[in-house]
Amino acid sequence: MRKKLKALGSICLVLAVVGLPLLAQAETIKIGSIAPPKNGHTLSLMKIADEVREQTGGRLDIQVFPLGQLGNERSMCSQVQAGTLQMVSSTTSVMENFVPEIAVIDLPFMFPDIETAHAVLDDPEVLAKLFSYFEKKGLVGLSFCEDSLRQWWNTKKAIRTPEDFKGLKIRTMNSPMMLETFKAFGASPVGIPFPEVYSALQTGVVDGVNASYVASTMMKFPEVAKYLTVSEFHMNAPVNTANIDWWNSLSADDQKLLRGAFAKATQLNRAMNDKVAAHLPPDGKKSVADYLKDQNVQIVTLTSEEREAFKKAAAPVWEKARTKIGGEIIDFMVAKVKEHQKK
Repeated sequence: MRKKLKALGSICLVLAVVGLPLLAQAETIKIGSIAPPKNGHTLSLMKIADEVREQTGGRLDIQVFPLGQLGNERSMCSQVQAGTLQMVSSTTSVMENFVPEIAVIDLPFMFPDIETAHAVLDDPEVLAKLFSYFEKKGLVGLSFCEDSLRQWWNTKKAIRTPEDFKGLKIRTMNSPMMLETFKAFGASPVGIPFPEVYSALQTGVVDGVNASYVASTMMKFPEVAKYLTVSEFHMNAPVNTANIDWWNSLSADDQKLLRGAFAKATQLNRAMNDKVAAHLPPDGKKSVADYLKDQNVQIVTLTSEEREAFKKAAAPVWEKARTKIGGEIIDFMVAKVKEHQKK
């Protein structure tokens, strides 16, 4: 009996030693964001995480941390740049603090509609151009997710003109571009973390917020912000970014696998946004229109003339951007928008 136990112990020891190299190869990949857990952005990341885990037999284990669990966006971007966090899915509005040129996406009224925005952000030349700036900052850009085009919500009044913004405290991301945009409209921009926005609207810390339909309804902003202006002034496009040293430590095959997975996440994100927008929480049955009607939200849709007035008010933001990030990247993006808009 002792001999059998001893032999069994020896076999277990050999198996354990043989297995050590395999265990050492396992890679835990953390990616943080501030998106809500049931947002299409988060769900798409979780979907590809499951697929990558399955494809690699658990060797690559992507763990998604939504709703600011790993810190606010600026903190997570800093962590990725420093190498203490592998990946972040951050709005371009915050990423511009680290990669200034990415702010070109956040220029007010850059995209005329969601279809054009998608086509531009899928363009290989655009991706190569924008992501080339990331490498200089110790980062690797992989793909864009989205929270769709943004609208204006507030607790005070209907907004149709830039003058209507005067005196209003508008929550925005801690982004130079967004801060300058709302100053140009005459508002007082306030940078506070996204998870705190509902409370800030409820208590009057801020009077309004710019956010998409999907994010706003998931965070229940219409419960407290009863005025909506359909402006579609800004494309919120979270960018999936990795630390360059960590990325370069991966094999070429693993890099290819992850690039493909995050490209797929972009398409999944868009499809999920469409689905969620059609059947909103909390009951999963109401349309956007029905949900907003139930919440007694007053809706203003900007006319083409009203939209032009806001574009004119935002002109100084574009001029300042030319000085800060360069006219070349702005002209490049404008040309791409025109190219894809024609299609």
